[in-house]
Amino acid sequence: MVELLLDAGALLGESPVWHATESRLYWVDIDGRKIHRTDPAIGADDVMELDEQVGCIAPRAGGGLVAALENGCALIDKWGDTPRPFGPAALADKPEQRFNDGRVDAAGRLWVGSLTSDKPSRDAALYRLDPDGSLTRIFGGLMTSNGAAFSPDGRIFYHADTPTHRIDAYDVDPAAGTLVGKRLFHQFPEGNGRPDGAAVDAEGCYWSALWDGWRIVRLSPTGELLQTVELPVQRPTMIAFGGPDLQTAFVTSAGKNLTDEERKAQPHAGGVFAFDVNVPGLIQREFGA
Repeated sequence: MVELLLDAGALLGESPVWHATESRLYWVDIDGRKIHRTDPAIGADDVMELDEQVGCIAPRAGGGLVAALENGCALIDKWGDTPRPFGPAALADKPEQRFNDGRVDAAGRLWVGSLTSDKPSRDAALYRLDPDGSLTRIFGGLMTSNGAAFSPDGRIFYHADTPTHRIDAYDVDPAAGTLVGKRLFHQFPEGNGRPDGAAVDAEGCYWSALWDGWRIVRLSPTGELLQTVELPVQRPTMIAFGGPDLQTAFVTSAGKNLTDEERKAQPHAGGVFAFDVNVPGLIQREFGA
């Protein structure tokens, strides 16, 4: 049973992450330039406003957050603090791009991709931000980097370039932080939703939010469709697992660019939704800096 957790009215809700120590769900509204901190137990929602768009966030090992902003990454030392730049402003000379989806690996590195508004050009890329502030370009040729997630043992990396309707898998060298062996994991047919943000559960299954697809799907470690969860919104954006047993799925969504008729059919677009799952998710890794 899918429930509306928070009728947030976000323009582009994204990047939900469960903070186990605080028992709160952190997430962003990219176009709204906001970071949210939601307490599912009581429905309270704190909001931090930023001066620029924020593509994704993750908790830091030393407290606070790492955030991927429009041009580069930043550290937020505590709730409400002004983000301080961390690492190079890699997109400063690319006004058509901004940072988007990201995921922290077991070594405390943030894998974060960009997107380009100049579609169908393939100028966006996937990067790896290390705890020392170095930023490494992993590969390019992308339009919208999305769906970053790791297998439970950290040796497989999943990634989607949303407009291609395709999810790829790569072999990871955990020590070096490199990828090899690109292969097709799952290809979605066109016209029924595109793969957006994602998360992996304890059985190694990959859950993908389908933009314009009204649903979340669970894929086996071999890419087989196992489960579909229908949602009351057209544009789910990403899923995260949380709660005391990591068996609550939280889903963000987008409410922007809807017609009056579309909005009438989905009055809670831009909200955060929740449903129970039988298999728990994985513990959210923390960024090392």
